[in-house]
Amino acid sequence: MSDTHKTLVIGLFGFGVVGEGVYKVLKQTPSLKATIKKVCIKNPEKERDGPAELFTTDKRELLDDAEINVIVEVINDADAAFEIVSEAMTNKKSVVSASKKMIAEHLCELLILQQATKMSLLYEAAAGASIPIIRNLEEYYDNDLLHSMRAIVNGSTNFILTKMFTGNLNYFQALLLAKQLGFAETDPVLDVEGHDAAHKWSFLLTHAFGIVVNHHTLVYTGIQRIDAGDARFAAEKEYEIKLVAEAKKMENDMIAAFVLPQFVNKTDPLAFVRDENNGVVIESGFADRQFFYGKGAGSFPTASAILSDLSALRYDYKYEYKKLYHHAPCSLSNDFFLEVYVSYDSVRHVPTEQFAIIRTTHRRQDRCYLIGTISFKTLQNSTWWRDPDISLIVMPDGVNHAAAAQLKLSAHRSVEENKYEYFPR
Repeated sequence: MSDTHKTLVIGLFGFGVVGEGVYKVLKQTPSLKATIKKVCIKNPEKERDGPAELFTTDKRELLDDAEINVIVEVINDADAAFEIVSEAMTNKKSVVSASKKMIAEHLCELLILQQATKMSLLYEAAAGASIPIIRNLEEYYDNDLLHSMRAIVNGSTNFILTKMFTGNLNYFQALLLAKQLGFAETDPVLDVEGHDAAHKWSFLLTHAFGIVVNHHTLVYTGIQRIDAGDARFAAEKEYEIKLVAEAKKMENDMIAAFVLPQFVNKTDPLAFVRDENNGVVIESGFADRQFFYGKGAGSFPTASAILSDLSALRYDYKYEYKKLYHHAPCSLSNDFFLEVYVSYDSVRHVPTEQFAIIRTTHRRQDRCYLIGTISFKTLQNSTWWRDPDISLIVMPDGVNHAAAAQLKLSAHRSVEENKYEYFPR
């Protein structure tokens, strides 16, 4: 039988929302020639939609079975997932994973493992569920002409922000609604504080620009400090607020990258990404701007990405990491400036001397804000903007690298001349 008709015998780890979705989708696509032989679960007492003989609590029944040639893992435990993936690949089994935290925390080891074993590890479902962004970065944008990538990669935070705008809810009301509808976990910290988006962004940077980075070193935060007044300001200026993961190639070919709340213009494609959906905007030298949009979570959207990876395994498809191995990889830079909006209860909590330029200040009855330019390096080395009473939001087109040299020269003078005028104590 030729490789193009290779039969896939699957060992599935996890049978929650996503795992059950994979099981149901495979039953509806017999043309794929893929069958699940065994499913490893944690709790044998839980009632499941499948024959009892399909399930086991012994991972060895999957990892040691020579007939099983593909492991699909969709579990929540990142450390356990890494052990499963490592052993599976060492045992010459291909792997499809949806565990973004596991991939982000162990990317270096996984790259070495792929080279050593020559086995496929595919994880389209880990980045944007139904959006085929990784495969496109690998195949369509495998040249050096990728200029920027901006994305909404967390459906929970996007749902909350949508409801703050369209439903006139405050942050806590929108979060409660997201929990009630199943778009946010009971403990939503990973989502609302930006950790989940940073996990995904760390390995998307690898496929887009050849950058291998620990997600902890990225500058990121979530939406937990966004105030109702911030939403009113956005509405007045005809902006929307989104948690945006951004990577932009600068004039020196280094990459400015972060995951931060950002104002987006109404005409920006990301402004159209609502509720639990995800979106990715890519700009390149020849293709100009392209927009990918789709469901960023859920049983069947995630299962569809896993199905696509399984289909690719029939042809022994592997990520080539072309930007990492076949081009000169890019590097992250902190030598640029950001245009930011900062709202606060008291100016005493905002070190205004750190700003290169402060363009606007405004005192509202309940809360104040400023708009100014700050060095990314300064932001990277500061913690004040993570204070619970401070909200920092990047302005539209907020990455400022062309004027960096000029700003550096004028920064000290601008602040010294203006800070007391802007901020009377």
